[in-house]
Amino acid sequence: MPIQTINPYTNQVVKDFAPATPQAIEQALQTAQETFDNWRTSDFMLRAQLMHKAGSELDGNTEHYARLISLEMGKPLAQARAEVQKCAKVCHYYAEHAQEFLQDEDIVTAATRSFISYEPMGAVLAVMPWNFPFWQVFRFAAPALMAGNVGILKHASNVPQCALAIQEVFEKAGFPKGCFQSLLIGSKEVETLIKDPRIKAVTLTGSEGAGATVASTAGREIKKTVLELGGSDAFIVLADADIEATAEKAVQARLINTGQSCIAAKRFIIEKSIAEPFMASFSEKMQKLKTGDPLSDEGIDYGPLARVDLAQELTDQVERSVKAGAQLLLKGGQEDKDSAVFHPAILTNIEKGNPAYEEEFFGPVALVFIAKDAEDAVRIANDSPFGLGGSIWTKDLKRGQELARKVEAGAVFVNAMVASDPALPFGGIKKSGYGRELSYVGIREFVNQKTIWLSTPQE
Repeated sequence: MPIQTINPYTNQVVKDFAPATPQAIEQALQTAQETFDNWRTSDFMLRAQLMHKAGSELDGNTEHYARLISLEMGKPLAQARAEVQKCAKVCHYYAEHAQEFLQDEDIVTAATRSFISYEPMGAVLAVMPWNFPFWQVFRFAAPALMAGNVGILKHASNVPQCALAIQEVFEKAGFPKGCFQSLLIGSKEVETLIKDPRIKAVTLTGSEGAGATVASTAGREIKKTVLELGGSDAFIVLADADIEATAEKAVQARLINTGQSCIAAKRFIIEKSIAEPFMASFSEKMQKLKTGDPLSDEGIDYGPLARVDLAQELTDQVERSVKAGAQLLLKGGQEDKDSAVFHPAILTNIEKGNPAYEEEFFGPVALVFIAKDAEDAVRIANDSPFGLGGSIWTKDLKRGQELARKVEAGAVFVNAMVASDPALPFGGIKKSGYGRELSYVGIREFVNQKTIWLSTPQE
């Protein structure tokens, strides 16, 4: 793909960017290594001061950064502002907690003293997607830099201005040159970077295919990876749930980022006894949602998809699913073949083997399944190649907790939409990836967990 800003709502090219030359890539790697050699020994007080400044830069210029997000990938401005604020939050969180998370950890053994030392690894390559063009990057960058690593970003080709702006945030905060660099390159250059000995680890958020490719290359180079891949999150509605209130939450959960979120609810699994009224309410509320120009229409519920080809791909998935026997409860769909605007749709009567049963639908298409009972709902939820998140809706919290333990996912929320929080580990299992971001768990992914053993000399 060319590296360019295309307004998804108008489908107009706003700006083209030349990809980084081999010389520029080499310079970035050299700078990263030189910076790491000094940054790795910097004290936590300095790192925290700079990271707080990065958070303050985001806080103070939210509108500027939010408009870049909306321009490049079509997110409604209100949601873009919230994304920038969340990035500020993760900066402040790790500025406050990194030293605690990475302090030497004493372990009682036969030694005079034995402990685990958490030490930085070096340059971490981040391959990031367009759907949360700031948040996906900051949830990697804040802990990585606070741990003493340096970061190199290969961002999606359709959000180059966001990529450059993120580097600008860290530069304005006063981080040394080379602590964080954005390289405007295509996917073909990723393999070359991974093979370079100055890159010590790789983190990727993206598709299953992209994750497999990166993991394969990194595996041959014996380099650590963290993968956050696709999801087809289950939204389980038990018979005792409040139908109207839960249907409202279901709409919100499916339309997160116009449905372009790994943790947006995608499969709605409803107990049979309440299926009919729930589906009626769900469909009615979906039809009331409003769309418009993300940059000028405040108060809209959803914007266009990020690119026309993504809308076309989603249209193809729906058509193949209907051909295989699924039924459209709510038609919705692509506004026209040359538009990225895709209106919410609902598919039902989805049998095993149908594309809608097996694939991730990355856009505002809800997939509805009917379960005989709660245990059957969990069975359907787990009958998926993905395992990122899931939610359970019930008035019985004890029952909800019991069932949450049975759902195969990296996170399960009871009576709340799946979300990421700086204090909690985030990531998936199965084909949703491995490793964790955020929390103390995430900051320890890209450090050397070194054992140090001390014995008093014999007299």
